[in-house]
Amino acid sequence: MSSDYLLEVNNLTKRFPIKGGIFGREVGSVKAVNNVSFKIKRGETLGLVGESGCGKTTLGRSILRLIEPTSGEILFNGKNILDYNSNEMRDIRRKMQIIFQDPYASLNPRMTIGSILTEPLQIHGLFQGKKNRQKRLYELLDQVQLPKDALNKYPHEFSGGQRQRVCIARALAVEPDFIVCDEPVSALDVSVQAQVINLLTDLQKDLGLTYLFIAHDLKVVEYISTKVAVMYLGNMVELAEAAELYGDSKHPYTKALFSAIPVADPSKKTDRILLEGDIPSPMNPPQGCHFHPRCWKATDECKSAYPERSEASSTHYYRCYNPIN
Repeated sequence: MSSDYLLEVNNLTKRFPIKGGIFGREVGSVKAVNNVSFKIKRGETLGLVGESGCGKTTLGRSILRLIEPTSGEILFNGKNILDYNSNEMRDIRRKMQIIFQDPYASLNPRMTIGSILTEPLQIHGLFQGKKNRQKRLYELLDQVQLPKDALNKYPHEFSGGQRQRVCIARALAVEPDFIVCDEPVSALDVSVQAQVINLLTDLQKDLGLTYLFIAHDLKVVEYISTKVAVMYLGNMVELAEAAELYGDSKHPYTKALFSAIPVADPSKKTDRILLEGDIPSPMNPPQGCHFHPRCWKATDECKSAYPERSEASSTHYYRCYNPIN
């Protein structure tokens, strides 16, 4: 693997067993993530979009092994972390962190902000000594633009945006290289969202961070991402540079998804693509391309086998038999 790539995911699959009957035997499974592959270069942001339940969060957590993948390969700095034991994973987790979606639920209400930020330093044995730790805590607060007196306060004394800044500071505490941002602004007001997004962008420039940015807001993803990947029912159906994907998407699902982006100009008409039907159950996905029951370009070929990956350019991949030209 080229040293340019910090993270390379190959054929990652996560299957959740469904148990039933008196003896709790496995009667089926949910393929939450199905043979997903992608690469992220150092300093890049890969945006991940798709409808609720398509496997975005499961993919993010599987990469960090917060959820154990069923199969596949996760190369971080060229080494497959799925081969690591628990002690080796503790060391690697210093370089891989996560910012959770809900800043209200992800902070312990009984701990002060100082204790919350000190905990990861203690776990990894970093910045030993009271003076060094205190200096590090002040640095973290300065990086996320919070006052020093925040250390002695509790989470309930802060607004949602300030709590998310604390969560960002906690992720930064151990000096990571890679951060999974799991919908970090979805629980915040729009004005606060912009502040947090700009903060993440500034931190990336200053610290050379690499992000996997999971979100529903397509305009936010376009703004912050270097590349964008689209997921549908556990599969990655399209991946490209952000500008190329938003300007010339090939997969019908991507086209339909992007047609839902609101336009600020009321005089400008947009061709909204309305999909028929509901998302199929991941317990029993359709044969062939999973999107074919809702796709207006579907043919018999789409129903027979899942499409192989095709290239629109060296950085633009999609899985579709009838791409949009």
